[in-house]
Amino acid sequence: MRDAEILVGYDGSTDASVALTWALDEAERSGQPVRLAYVFEWLTVAGWIGPGVAPGVWPDDAARQQVDDLVRKAAADAAAAHPGLTVSGEVYDGPPALVLQERSTEAGMLVLGSRGHGGFAGLLAGSTAVSVAAHAHCPVIVVRDGTAHGPADPVTVGVDTSQPSLVALGFAAERAAQRRVPLRVLHAWTPGPGGAAGTPDEQAAVDEAVEPWRRTFPELDLTVELVGGNPAATLIEASRSAQLVVVGSRGRGGLAGMLLGSVSQQVIQHAGCPVAVVRER
Repeated sequence: MRDAEILVGYDGSTDASVALTWALDEAERSGQPVRLAYVFEWLTVAGWIGPGVAPGVWPDDAARQQVDDLVRKAAADAAAAHPGLTVSGEVYDGPPALVLQERSTEAGMLVLGSRGHGGFAGLLAGSTAVSVAAHAHCPVIVVRDGTAHGPADPVTVGVDTSQPSLVALGFAAERAAQRRVPLRVLHAWTPGPGGAAGTPDEQAAVDEAVEPWRRTFPELDLTVELVGGNPAATLIEASRSAQLVVVGSRGRGGLAGMLLGSVSQQVIQHAGCPVAVVRER
């Protein structure tokens, strides 16, 4: 999917602008085109005319034109600041989460701000970001304002040797090699009686998982750490000194019917850096 576009959910909010900056930086390294997607959800006003009936109120042409102008200007400004990139913008109609999920089938990755204009102040990640991370067909990167770190900080990935975590490991290795920064592979284990360390089998399984990536990127500074503790808490703590945390959509502890596991959800909500949620297509 190297040539597939980077899709950015854009609504003009501060977090959306931060997400766009992250996407443009990624595109500078990969050469991928960038598309801004503004999803215009028509508002309804509940004027009472009967039980359960709310007439739809459609905005006039001026409102739609304002949105078109906003997206066009944002795309033009981004293209001017990054002359080597192809940057475009498009306005879609419908529920934001659903539209972005549909568009993700053709994207290489989807980048979102953690909260848009519709977010509640007390939530670190809005419902759209969490829903899209759960259902998208490509990697989803959730970016929050104020969580950027230094360009030399590592990419960190959580690996429990489940299939989703192995897919996440590959994504993380590619990002780290592309950025020429260290890759930190974390495997959290629950301490046994007396605080016993993880088993040799766990260490061997993680070493086996990372070996293909050591061969693929021999110049990559790759370290493996087995850490005693809760996986989500371990990754959240590691995010304080990382430029990107990568997780699989579900780990070994996830229920089969859940598209997004509890660890992924907690990391999205509380990480101190951008978070990539990766799943198999």
